[in-house]
Amino acid sequence: MKPGAAVPPFGSRPGADPIQGGSDSLVIAPQWIGDAVMTEPLLRRLKTHGQRLTVGALPWVAPVYRLMPQVAEVIEFPFAHGGLQWKARRSLARQFEGRFDTAYICPNSLKSALLPFLASIPKRIGYLGEARVGLLTHRLKNPPKSQRPPMVVFYSALSGDANIANDRPRLQLDRAEVDQALQQLGLQHAAYYVFAPGAEYGPAKRWPAAHFAELARRLERTVVLLGSDKEFALCNEIAVPVNAQQPGKCLNLAGKTSLADALRVIAAAKATVSNDSGLMHVAAALGVSQVAIFGSSSPLHTPPLNAKANVLWLKQNPAYRPALDCAPCFERLCPLGHTRCLTDIAADDVLPYL
Repeated sequence: MKPGAAVPPFGSRPGADPIQGGSDSLVIAPQWIGDAVMTEPLLRRLKTHGQRLTVGALPWVAPVYRLMPQVAEVIEFPFAHGGLQWKARRSLARQFEGRFDTAYICPNSLKSALLPFLASIPKRIGYLGEARVGLLTHRLKNPPKSQRPPMVVFYSALSGDANIANDRPRLQLDRAEVDQALQQLGLQHAAYYVFAPGAEYGPAKRWPAAHFAELARRLERTVVLLGSDKEFALCNEIAVPVNAQQPGKCLNLAGKTSLADALRVIAAAKATVSNDSGLMHVAAALGVSQVAIFGSSSPLHTPPLNAKANVLWLKQNPAYRPALDCAPCFERLCPLGHTRCLTDIAADDVLPYL
């Protein structure tokens, strides 16, 4: 597309039919685990178009792409949060020059589109955003957040396909690697539940730790707590009081495993309980039985696409009073200070699904 050309409607990519046949493509991955999972149907579509896919991802997201067989190579970007990090991007761009025909830029940021531009990749496809018109050759209109479709559809539209469905993301694990991880951690298949009580975005997405603890007390199996190292203290708010009453009931592995091993632990769990988070989408993509608890966000926008998923969202409960007219607010902190969209979901509401 020439600069200044009209932007097509959402879901259509300007310039041509989907790129077909023998093309080497670079995919710039999102920086969040959940979003990375939701790009899998896009990569599956691109693979069917005959493209060889290399994914460029930040180190904490890269393990997700190693579970996608359609990805030929994963390159870990040496970037950190914040800033353009111009020298690092320019240095890496020199290595990419002449290697790729097409780049698919999943994030909306300026810096995510910078590397493909500096590498002179001929076709650079992405959504309009952050004044990056000149960095993209093929641009899709970025719908407002209030009208944005489910994120799987949002990403899959980058393929240029005419008919985009909300396909279920799929991840594939090696059974021997799962068995080895469980042996090292002293766990057995389906002998434990996984709780993922964190949500990187903020407290307005987190079911209270006391509710997780009450649920753990009432389950007959071991509970494994997963999350990042920043969520270790949160997981301890659950594990410590439960273990004081039922020694060994909870195993806090937050920050103690690699992401790859955390995915293996999820894959072998009897079921998972989580907030709307990256690990929720991992469990869905692995087809694990799960309960997903929503508060400030919406399962209409980021649902766990899994036939074994049970979603709890008081916004959709007609019997709940007073009605949650404030939801979804998509805020990090509850603007009203009560977060009753989460606190009013009890352990009793979750227990029947486990």
